[in-house]
Amino acid sequence: MRNRLLIYIGLLIFFTSWKTGRVEKLPPSEIAIQWTSHVKGDFSFKKSWSYPEGIFRNEFGQLSCDGLCPPEINQMKDEDGKILTDSLNSFYNLVDTTHLYHSIRSEANTYEWGGTNFITVRRIDQDSVIGYTHCNVSTHSSLYLIIVGNKVTPTIVLESITNSTGTKVFLCVGGEISMDKKLWKENILKASFDFKFKDPENPNKPMFWKGWIYTKIG
Repeated sequence: MRNRLLIYIGLLIFFTSWKTGRVEKLPPSEIAIQWTSHVKGDFSFKKSWSYPEGIFRNEFGQLSCDGLCPPEINQMKDEDGKILTDSLNSFYNLVDTTHLYHSIRSEANTYEWGGTNFITVRRIDQDSVIGYTHCNVSTHSSLYLIIVGNKVTPTIVLESITNSTGTKVFLCVGGEISMDKKLWKENILKASFDFKFKDPENPNKPMFWKGWIYTKIG
């Protein structure tokens, strides 16, 4: 979470410097937005939902937690993992079992990527937003989007757990994106995209991220 916040702040600083003209180098590849009244694709994924990571239904039919869970819940289970009846209310006051509706369906060829169902998009000012896809246990690459006016600047940010090189950023080198103009004005991002990226260490490796987004802009 801390690394995510630092990346988010870093991109905001870059974004602000870019808009105010304090960045001398050109930004990563900008993709022109194709505004439309009908974005092609299957957006049925927005009706699907998942529990927060680590939440599962145990053999007793109860929603339980495994992984990064509040330590207090350990004493609320018996030796078989069943949540004690008199502890159910306390357990669910500590454990988040919210239904999280999916906001993205995508495919990617990038490092340490096992899929993601969620993207967060925040408004910076009247014509600009920034967004990023969520990582999880099997996914450590995140797609970042900076949308300004009629252009979007995509990057892939890798927070690797397999090496000590730290955070890596891969720049976009081409692609396309279609967005629903009417929904955009209603603070909803509905889009179809297909981006290509460059890996300086493996220039012959085709890197891409493509898919569909449907989410509210916060």
